[in-house]
Amino acid sequence: MSMPSFPSVDPPIQREDAVNQILSSIAMEELGLSHILNAEGEKLQYILGTIPGLSGPPATVSDVLAANESVRGLLETSVQNQLFLKAKMQSALGSSPLQGPTGATGPTGATGPAGGPTGATGATGATGATGATGATGPTGPTGADGAVGAAGAIGPTGATGATGATGATGATGADGVAGATGATGATGATGSTGATGATGPTGADGAIGATGATGATGVAGPTGATGPTGPTGPNVTATSAFAANTSGTLITVILAGTLVPLPDSQLLSPDITVNGANTVFTVNTTGRYQLSYNINTTAALASGTRLLINGADNIASTVAPLVSLSHFANEILLDLNAGDTISLQMFGVASVATLLPGSAGASLTVIRLS
Repeated sequence: MSMPSFPSVDPPIQREDAVNQILSSIAMEELGLSHILNAEGEKLQYILGTIPGLSGPPATVSDVLAANESVRGLLETSVQNQLFLKAKMQSALGSSPLQGPTGATGPTGATGPAGGPTGATGATGATGATGATGATGPTGPTGADGAVGAAGAIGPTGATGATGATGATGATGADGVAGATGATGATGATGSTGATGATGPTGADGAIGATGATGATGVAGPTGATGPTGPTGPNVTATSAFAANTSGTLITVILAGTLVPLPDSQLLSPDITVNGANTVFTVNTTGRYQLSYNINTTAALASGTRLLINGADNIASTVAPLVSLSHFANEILLDLNAGDTISLQMFGVASVATLLPGSAGASLTVIRLS
């Protein structure tokens, strides 16, 4: 069986040249990978019909899902390849140049009459790489708890002392002599009772008279004067705002989100203000508000839109499409406190969105209801 052999290279490749060639190969792989990823992006654009001047048969949902699965598989493979290339590059950059063996020490020259000059000190050799730290040894087992000592015996309860004898009851004193009762006088004679007279006969009940007729209703009095009209209640919908973007602004959408400026056609009540960038609107009156927005782009995008309340995204206002859209709209009711802020944002897939020029490329409406 034959053994592999390395080809002869003249002049020989030095270690530094080999490291440079490894780094060059990594760069070429990265360049090739960028072309592959670009081709995958164009494949999605072709299926979705967003490549200018090139269109194919309309894609079904199953076609879009199959293409998405194909791109996802390639991206997973690309990520794994990136990890391999990163490890390869770090190993190449961390490799130290090899040193040949130390040559034999030359003979010591003869000492002149006055002593020859001292030779120059040789260069210090490179410090070797620090060895890897050894693994930490296992933790020893925890010692057993000591035995609990026995509880001491409880001493006997002392005897209860005897109850002392009850002293004798003193003698009851003699009752005093009662005074003599005086003699009762004689009762006078009772007079004789007179005879009771005979009861007279009961008279007959008189007949109940007939009820008289109801009198005629009197004439109604004149209607009183109308009271004064009360003051008009407050108009809560006077607290409102509208702002738009009609200039076809280009917005660079990033994953975390990009605020949409609304500098045009602004109608703001005194208690709603906007910052200098025309992206953050502040309400200064507490109440229940109706918030609505629209975004129109020149081309369909896979990005999403939403409202930010005090810098935090509002889920109910979010539009996150499964397929690309060029029109985004939503409306919500929300209780706001004085000082709360409202912003319109595009987020999600990184892209460049161009708002529809010469019309409402984007708009935001705020109306207080109560």
